Parts: sequence; structure tokens; C-alpha cells
Amino acid sequence: MIISLLAIGLTMNVKAMYSQNDSLIPKERINDDYKKIPSSELTPAVVEEILKEYPTSKLGAAYRNSRGVFKLIMVLKSGTRRTVYIDPYGNWITKKTK
Repeated sequence: MIISLLAIGLTMNVKAMYSQNDSLIPKERINDDYKKIPSSELTPAVVEEILKEYPTSKLGAAYRNSRGVFKLIMVLKSGTRRTVYIDPYGNWITKKTK
């Protein structure tokens, strides 16, 4: 009986710790402070990656946030628009949405 009460108390304490720590973990905002920029402000590494990954597409618009991450609107050959994210060093970023 005492062991089961101890196990329940330990479980409750662990759950409380997780809920307290959730607020301490920084969460990345999806709607960051992106500002529209001319394509001439893209870094050479970004331009190289665009040409490699999207050789038949056109750049519809380019945005940059305060951390230097680029948000690019690519217009595919089919006319479909695709939003992609890339850091200044040419590394593609996958944004997680909830």
C-alpha cells in the first residue's frame, strides 16, 4: 500500500515538473518579423542553393528576419507557389507548425 502511494506521488511530481519546464523552453514563432528585401540582398550561398534545388523556378519574393533567416516564395514551373526557409549559409530550414 505504501509503495503504491509512493509511486503515485512520484508520478504526480514528475508530471508537475514537466508542466513547469514547458514554459521555460523557448518556442519558435512561426510569424517572425520577416521584412521584404530585394533579391540582391541574398547571400551567395543562398543563391547557389536556390539554383541547385529550384533550377526551373523563379523567385517570387524574398524576406529576411532579424536572425538573418530568409523566407523565399518560389514560383514553380507549374505556377504553384512554394514558401521555403533557408539560413544565410545555405542550409534549408523546416518550419514546424502546430
